[in-house]
Amino acid sequence: MEYSIFASKVLESRGRVFYETDDIHRTCFMRDRDRIIHSSAFRRLKYKTQVFVFHEGDYYRTRLSHSIEVSQLARSISKIFKVNDDLSEAIALAHDLGHTPFGHAGEESLNLKMNNYGGFDHNFQALKILTLLEKRYLGFDGLNLSWETLDGILKHNGPINKNIPYFVKSFVNYFSGKLNENSSFEAQIASISDDIAYNNNDVDDGLHAKLFSIDELEQLRLVQESLKKINKKNYKKSNERLKHELVRILIKTMIDDLVQNTKKNLKIHNPKSSDDIKKINSNIVAFSDEMQKKENELRVFLKDKMYNHTTVKTMTYKAKKIVSELFDLFINEYELLPISWRNFKTKEELSINVADYISGLTDKNAISIHKKFFNLYNF
Repeated sequence: MEYSIFASKVLESRGRVFYETDDIHRTCFMRDRDRIIHSSAFRRLKYKTQVFVFHEGDYYRTRLSHSIEVSQLARSISKIFKVNDDLSEAIALAHDLGHTPFGHAGEESLNLKMNNYGGFDHNFQALKILTLLEKRYLGFDGLNLSWETLDGILKHNGPINKNIPYFVKSFVNYFSGKLNENSSFEAQIASISDDIAYNNNDVDDGLHAKLFSIDELEQLRLVQESLKKINKKNYKKSNERLKHELVRILIKTMIDDLVQNTKKNLKIHNPKSSDDIKKINSNIVAFSDEMQKKENELRVFLKDKMYNHTTVKTMTYKAKKIVSELFDLFINEYELLPISWRNFKTKEELSINVADYISGLTDKNAISIHKKFFNLYNF
């Protein structure tokens, strides 16, 4: 396929930290994608919370199924604009690798515990996993991914201006990268695909869990407009198919707006290279102002009806408690850590090891380990 002039080009890649000969069958970004899929961290996403903890039902999204859905959207949108869909897909598949067990609840708890040592950020943790913590190759730690893939994962939500950990600094300095620059077109696609996926996934999962109804959703302009496109005479509002049809149209409506507005932005800025995209202060890949308002209304609705629902808040409370108590346990009784995590000289190094260990646990692991140490009748 002939790429657009603003696409990230394989032949212009800055390469990898550790030199490897090219693969005769795959481009560098195809290799990156494949390595991510075969990584331990990617498999662990199967039992990491999106909104509902795994034991609440097999229907609900996990971080794994969510990441796959994001990658599908990113790949399709990339083809529309003739940019590097392999790169977009790699970034999309890896964007949540740094998440803790229990999703944002676990991250909030770890961030609080790590407050004296720079906090905890799942985006930075994803880079740490991909450059240091994965142990699969004889010649290096991490997956040795291309600069463009790692930069896209790190900045898929835009430039980074806050304090950054040492491992991020060393990585960026090696490639003479610029964290205050915008992300690539492909990374911007991965980011907005994430927004489209999780908003609509949460509508689907929330309806399935009966946390709200289609009647309640109908107060939102975006939903009203989508329902008008459906011949509701063929459905009952309790019909499962109406829910799926609604979500499908919501996704299509968002993508149609995204494509139209992004083409408009391209005409305004007229980028001549992938570097031009990074120098533009605002995202080229973006919803129209009107769609952004409608999406914000949906987010507010989901926060009120779903994320703040008693069922979800109860899980959040328990999740924070599990992560917090495990952290304190391993700080005070470090001998209980697996042997490979006991290598430290200072309390800061111990805290970092504990945070890395806990963040790599699945929901199942965290619950099981917590029961082992805190259920005194569980031998």
